[in-house]
Amino acid sequence: MRPLVLCYHAVVEGEPQRLAVRRERLESQLRSLLRRGYRPVRATDAAEGRGRLLHVTFDDAYRSVGGVLPVLADLGVRATIFACTGYATDGRPFDVPELREDAAADPAAFATMDWEALRAAASSGVEIGSHTVSHPHLPRLSDAELDRELRESKTELEDELGAPCRHLAYPYGEETDRVRAAARRAGYDAAFAVAPGRRRIDRFGMPRLAVYRQDTTAGFRLRTSPLLRRLA
Repeated sequence: MRPLVLCYHAVVEGEPQRLAVRRERLESQLRSLLRRGYRPVRATDAAEGRGRLLHVTFDDAYRSVGGVLPVLADLGVRATIFACTGYATDGRPFDVPELREDAAADPAAFATMDWEALRAAASSGVEIGSHTVSHPHLPRLSDAELDRELRESKTELEDELGAPCRHLAYPYGEETDRVRAAARRAGYDAAFAVAPGRRRIDRFGMPRLAVYRQDTTAGFRLRTSPLLRRLA
């Protein structure tokens, strides 16, 4: 069985926006998986291993994620935050066309981690991976644009954080053979999609289970059941 890699975005105390989950819901979900025998591992182990292994990821590096990191540490759950370097200079609200109206209505909910916050997360043992520079639809880019998004984000993360940037999460979960090849060329060890589905699964198309506010307790348990995951 493949390791279970969860994909979260923002984490909030109150009413969650479209990409967010409640903090207490996330904690409940993780405690449930630990009770069911899932073993927390690093991103590298999730990319290389097999069995009932668990890794947690957060896309877009929302500032709200910082508040839940102590919970993960208490549970012994390892995590990776995938950051877009174009936002890390000032931590401005995440701004992509698909979420522009949501962000305009509640900018604070879409605030992102700046370099100081990313360094603090890294110092607590959280891995910081690349989510590109600007969160584009990678398959739509030219080869030169694609290489720039992947290489520049990796280099800037390494320069700012003083640690290797080994992993990439594809924006929107989108990837093709050309995008995978570019990720290899850029020097990543592995890359995470959301649900490759029809495409082959390898180190540059690692599947993740995206979790959103509509996931009920029963629904989450079903989606993470070993039997259903084997069938999928």
